[in-house]
Amino acid sequence: ITVSKSPLRCPFDIQVCVLAGGDTAFVQIVGSHTNVVRIEKNGEVLLSKPFSEEAAQPPESRRSLTVEDIIAFADEVDLDDVRTPIARQIEYNTAIAEAGLTGQYGAAIGKILLDSYGDSVQAAAGSDARMNGCEKPVVINSGSGNQGMTASLPVIVYARELKASEEQLYRALVVSNLVTIHLKTGIGSLSAYCGATSAGAGAGAGICYLYGGRYDEIAH
Repeated sequence: ITVSKSPLRCPFDIQVCVLAGGDTAFVQIVGSHTNVVRIEKNGEVLLSKPFSEEAAQPPESRRSLTVEDIIAFADEVDLDDVRTPIARQIEYNTAIAEAGLTGQYGAAIGKILLDSYGDSVQAAAGSDARMNGCEKPVVINSGSGNQGMTASLPVIVYARELKASEEQLYRALVVSNLVTIHLKTGIGSLSAYCGATSAGAGAGAGICYLYGGRYDEIAH
């Protein structure tokens, strides 16, 4: 394996060239995790997408978010407008967490915590599964599966414990997901800072919302 520095000025440029036998393949992504700009196989160009280094660094639209506006939105949003992604997040992320608790994945942190502290460990179990080969899908947050699970699973567990209604759970997950995104404002999409910390704070905000907390409590 040979690693070298990108010649581009944009902060995110990954070019990977692999060789096996007489075959070669090359893929390049620029600017964001899913922005594939070039694919080659055995010297044949399969995809070539023009890009500029400046366009690869779009302004962060999340700067319009505030904690106050997030809570007002969660209180008032028509649940039909958010039902599809939130329902999918609940279904998928719960399923992979359960897989992490029942399967043999990685260091089995979720199982260890379950044995030690009880049953509020789904996020750890989901991460065990996701990071160690489980093929179940995960609904992400801020481009990250671990953040998607951290922002959702603790809120789901608390909602069950509190016997919250479906509406309360959905609105709390709106808070958690949006607070997680809001906290990325000063960090950017790529950083040495672990985004799961933002997601943990988002989950805390969502749980606080379930308990009846609003702006004053959540902002603190």
